[in-house]
Amino acid sequence: MYSILNSEKRCCRMKEKEYHGSCHCGSVQFNIVTDALELTTCDCSICIRKNALMVKVHESKFQLIKGEESLTEYQFHTKTAQHFFCKSCGIYPFHRKRVSPDFFGINVYCLEGFSTDGIPVRATIGAGMA
Repeated sequence: MYSILNSEKRCCRMKEKEYHGSCHCGSVQFNIVTDALELTTCDCSICIRKNALMVKVHESKFQLIKGEESLTEYQFHTKTAQHFFCKSCGIYPFHRKRVSPDFFGINVYCLEGFSTDGIPVRATIGAGMA
């Protein structure tokens, strides 16, 4: 049985690693560098619908390689967070965060070779944010 303690030990020893990400059709491609200390879910009205599992990455560790013209942006409520989707395949690869706009939330399912095994998942409460 895998305990939470072992999970925490694993995550805290992770070194930063570079990952390549893309939408389904490949029009949008990006690289990130992360130590993936934790993953997050969110219960706000958009995140609950897209059901993404995200890793938080500072903008200095995010590089859009290809496809800026293939992205469409969606904003709602305070119009602070920027949610990006591929115009061709509709996949959500990342968003610029509302509370910390110098960070991106990256959809880990868009990252090549990324394993969620042993990384703690924190549920954020976006629905209650005013």
